[in-house]
Amino acid sequence: MSTKTFFRSTLIALSALVVGMVLASRLGLSPASFAGNLTVPATNSAPLTGAIDASTFRTVAQSASPAVVSIRTTATRQGMGIDELFGLDPRSQGRRFQQQPQVVTGAGSGFIIDKNGYILTNNHVVEDATRVEVYLAGMEMNQDQGLPAKVVGTDVLSDTALIQLTQLPDHPLTVAKFGDSSQLAQGDWVMAIGNPFTLSNTVTVGVVSAVGRSQQTAVARRYEEMIQTDAAINRGNSGGPLLNIRGEVVGINTQIVSDQSGGNLGIGFAVPINTVRDILPSLEKGKVVRGRIGVEVSMQTMTKEDAEDLGLDSVTGARIMSVTEGPAKTAGMRPGDIVIEFNGKPVRNSNELVSMVTSTTPGTTVPVKVVRARKALTLNVKVEELDLQSEQASVQTAQARPNAPAEQPKDTGFGMSVEGLTPNSARRFNAPANAGAIVSDVDQGGAAARAGIQPGDVILSINDVPVTSVAQVTKALEAVPVGRNARIIVFRDGQETLALLRKQ
Repeated sequence: MSTKTFFRSTLIALSALVVGMVLASRLGLSPASFAGNLTVPATNSAPLTGAIDASTFRTVAQSASPAVVSIRTTATRQGMGIDELFGLDPRSQGRRFQQQPQVVTGAGSGFIIDKNGYILTNNHVVEDATRVEVYLAGMEMNQDQGLPAKVVGTDVLSDTALIQLTQLPDHPLTVAKFGDSSQLAQGDWVMAIGNPFTLSNTVTVGVVSAVGRSQQTAVARRYEEMIQTDAAINRGNSGGPLLNIRGEVVGINTQIVSDQSGGNLGIGFAVPINTVRDILPSLEKGKVVRGRIGVEVSMQTMTKEDAEDLGLDSVTGARIMSVTEGPAKTAGMRPGDIVIEFNGKPVRNSNELVSMVTSTTPGTTVPVKVVRARKALTLNVKVEELDLQSEQASVQTAQARPNAPAEQPKDTGFGMSVEGLTPNSARRFNAPANAGAIVSDVDQGGAAARAGIQPGDVILSINDVPVTSVAQVTKALEAVPVGRNARIIVFRDGQETLALLRKQ
């Protein structure tokens, strides 16, 4: 090969390479480095020991801050026409002045967990975003151009999202370290780092106010256990890390209790990092798959007196409030059952049962031990996949049902009135055979309202004894000792539900 031929061949090859790179960038294709799988940071479960001194928090901030990022999102929302604004029918011919889609921006925080640009944040930070920009430590949102990122996977239940940079910086990324959130205890020192009010990499320090705090999620009737802290968390801190004194992530900051101004009141919540770590492989695949058996559990703390009334050996177990169509009903589970074991493992409370069920692979059949009428029995339940959209549609349908009419009601002394079922009302509410009393009115703020009783509920039993008339209902409620619960099974929206009314 001549020298000219060699250089000509080399030039053609280089040109082809350049053209290929340009085409890849224009088509939005990721570089080869983005093809690697996510490497989940190892968890350090060593006990937290050592004294706190003047340099402790400075060291934590210096070591952890480079892994914390600020996030800016852009989303498009459909505006309302003037008819909708004034409550008019949008289908009317007089519809006019329809607003154009509005572009809105948001800000939050996150932290890097993999050298290939994977970042953890909150689902509500990136939800519906059409554009995501990430600002690394040292970059200013009001001055610098952010690095583009894509949403890899989201989970509305834990309010967690995994995103990935589609353009890496010219230097290696600093990756956060994971601690063990199960080691946290009330009073432990913690640090929050984030982007409150677009003030990037702001550090605040506080203590763990409580662990295992049950908090309502963005999904109706679904709760998650969270870490409560008084480390200042404000708007924009969402998605940032909560760190222990070793600078390890133990939670993702996600909720605050605030006044009308949105300022910090010393009550913030973080999703435990152990919860997030368990679902990271699913987030990387884009979808978190959870188990479901079709029950609603009581979030009310069980007392020693409750355990005695139910025939339990200790104050443990998860109380079943209602059973919907699904695996639990097929297996024979009923409202009022106390689940004390799931798949051979003891169940201490409702949150623990929910965690066990959701972490079980759909399609698995597990033994579930329950206590019913002071006797233990085992049911075999085949876990199915949780469909949150379908579940929420059922909740909305139940909330839309009409109230029952009040006809000659009788007060029970529990903040509700009951009346006899007529043939018309029995047909209207599809009441079971032998049912004889229906709730006609509920006092706002009374015991019945606090227990979730609603007008139109058909009363089936009280403390495991069937009731078929108003007289039986009132007599059974009068027999409940002061300070004890009346366990009432009601029929609502085609299913049985347990309500607990404490007699004051």
